[in-house]
Amino acid sequence: MSLQTIERPASLVEEVCRQISGQIRDEGFANDGWLMSERELAERLGVSRPVVREATKRLEQQGLLEIRHGVGIKVVDKLHKPLNGSVSLLIPDTAERLRQLTEARLLIEPGLARIAASKATTADLRALRQNHARLAAAETDEDSIEADLEFHRLIAVAAGNEICTLLLDSLADLGRVSRKTTLAAAGNEVAVDHHGQILAAIEAKQPEKAVAAMKMHLEAAALDIAKALKQRGKGRASA
Repeated sequence: MSLQTIERPASLVEEVCRQISGQIRDEGFANDGWLMSERELAERLGVSRPVVREATKRLEQQGLLEIRHGVGIKVVDKLHKPLNGSVSLLIPDTAERLRQLTEARLLIEPGLARIAASKATTADLRALRQNHARLAAAETDEDSIEADLEFHRLIAVAAGNEICTLLLDSLADLGRVSRKTTLAAAGNEVAVDHHGQILAAIEAKQPEKAVAAMKMHLEAAALDIAKALKQRGKGRASA
C-alpha cells in the first residue's frame, strides 16, 4: 500500500496552506516579503476569502507568516517559534529545561557532526571557518553566544538535515541561557578550543573524530551547567 493511499485527503484549507507555502518557497521574499492581498489570493487560488483567512492564520501559527491587520500579510522566518514556546510550557523549570536540552543535544549533535564530516562542501567549510574566527574574536558575551549557536547550526546545515536545523533553531532561546551559563563557568577560550577540534575533524573528513569531539564538547558543557546550577541552588539556600 502506498503512502498516498493511506494518507487522508487534505482539506481545502490544508491545500491552500500548501499552495501558499509552495509559493513562498518558490518566490522567497519577493515583493519585500509581502504576499498579495487576501482577496487576490482567493481569486488566484479559486477559493473563498474565509478559506484563505483560515489558511493564513494557520501559517501564522506555524511561524511562516505574520498578519498585520490593516496592512497586509508578510512572510517571516519564525518557524522555530511554536516548538520553543511548547518547550517552555511543558517544562517550566529552567534548570530542568537545561538538563533536558543537554540530553537532547547529545542525542542529536554528534550524529550531525558525523554526517557533516562526510558531506560538508567547500562552502560549508568556509562558513564554519569564518564562524570559528568570529567566535575567537568575540569581544562581548553576546557576540560569543551568538557565534556559538551559529556554529552548531552550521554543522546541521553541512549535514544537509533541515529537520535538525529547525530543531536547533527552535531551541536557540534556551540555548542562549545554556551558553550564558557555560560561558560564565568556563569562559570563551574553552568553546574556541572545542569548536576548533570539531572543525578540524570535519575538515579532515574524519566522522568518528568529529563525533568524539562533539561529545566531549557537549559533555563538558553539561558538567559546567550542572556545577553552575548547584552553586545557584546553594546560594538560594543560604540566602
